[in-house]
Amino acid sequence: MKVAIITAGGAGMFCGSCMQDNTLARTLRLAGVDAVLVPTYTPIRVDEEDVSSERVFLGGINVYLDSAIPGWKRLPAWMTGWLNRPSVIRTLSKLGSTDAAKLGSLTLDMLKGTAGPQAREISQFADYLCDELQPDVVLFSNGLLSGVLSGLKSRFAGRIFCMLQGDDIFLDALSKRWRPRVMEQMQRNCQAFDGFVTHSQYYRDYMCDYLKLPAERFAQIPLTVESLPAETLPAETLPAETSDPPAASSQRYSLGYFARICPEKGIHNFLAAAERVLPEFPDSHVGIAGYLPGQHQKWFHRLLKKTQAAAPGRVHWLSSPDTREEKFAIIRRFDHLCVPTDYREPKGLYVLEAALCGVPSILPRHGAFPELIASLGAGTLYDVDSEAAPHGQLDHLTQAFRHCLQNSSDTLERSLPQRAMSRYGMRATAEPIRAALADLAD
Repeated sequence: MKVAIITAGGAGMFCGSCMQDNTLARTLRLAGVDAVLVPTYTPIRVDEEDVSSERVFLGGINVYLDSAIPGWKRLPAWMTGWLNRPSVIRTLSKLGSTDAAKLGSLTLDMLKGTAGPQAREISQFADYLCDELQPDVVLFSNGLLSGVLSGLKSRFAGRIFCMLQGDDIFLDALSKRWRPRVMEQMQRNCQAFDGFVTHSQYYRDYMCDYLKLPAERFAQIPLTVESLPAETLPAETLPAETSDPPAASSQRYSLGYFARICPEKGIHNFLAAAERVLPEFPDSHVGIAGYLPGQHQKWFHRLLKKTQAAAPGRVHWLSSPDTREEKFAIIRRFDHLCVPTDYREPKGLYVLEAALCGVPSILPRHGAFPELIASLGAGTLYDVDSEAAPHGQLDHLTQAFRHCLQNSSDTLERSLPQRAMSRYGMRATAEPIRAALADLAD
């Protein structure tokens, strides 16, 4: 079986979805599947082996200019094709925005497919898939790419599936002017897919209602993760404590956050709860790391300074590491990981990354988190009442922090890495994922 996974690049940022798409392609190859990862819009950015193809389709610069400049779509390819070079896209995409509130018109144009201004790019992409790549199955990694179906469905004889893994986050952030029209077009497009894939039962149920889709057209596949780099495997014992201030590389953090720094991931909740509990636990330190988008830098650093002022010297910004080794070197210094999202998480890849280090997570009781915690057999869930005032939700998170800090004598879960690998490791998940896609294709 040959599978083409169509992923969307994150405009230079680390994106959990395209990182999982990359690992999925590698995992399917372990099961004997000829899996090809095809990037769209921009090249992907991952911290593991990048198996995506070198060519980028639906190049983000041309896609934007098709909508922004009348007549751009009619220019000859020799005038516009150079803008699809990965190096050019990487450079110019830094000047753009991934803020959904500013992309309503462009999103609608893309969803219109061959009836919209991106018809040329979509037709070229369909030519590549049908004439050059010739897969048996095409798997789109999000429904926002569904405009391509209008140029592909009549020509492609195989099955076309869609993996839903966070589409609602972008759609709900659209402005009131554009969201109704985008949602209507998206729901219409999704009727043409042959089936859907999610990583959690929660998200399957949610998206059935959100996109008006029948549950019998869904399959669930596990998240899949690469094993931990050998040099960052959890140590049998924790670093010895000394009377000297620990070096940055050996500092332990009682509470840690490692995810994209943005409102939906809940960094503001993390800092607010830390500000409350740190005065009660004078030996505790907090570490924060993750990709920090430009549009959130001022907002984040303002919140960070406020919390640092409440607990001087104990709230540490650990930056955004570029490599997988650096990432895990940070995570294994945490006693607990906490990513207190406001939105309902469809995946939660960072929970598995922490589990590989033996670090349990503190998470809201919603989205995919209860399924992950039950599967891993470790972690803490705190209640989030959607009807409660914001300070009420903060109370629950603060109580969870307090409980974990009071019972932190041995938080390293020595069997947790083994359980994470046995349930979500690439070799463990390869055959189940292959079988799920094959069943969906029958």
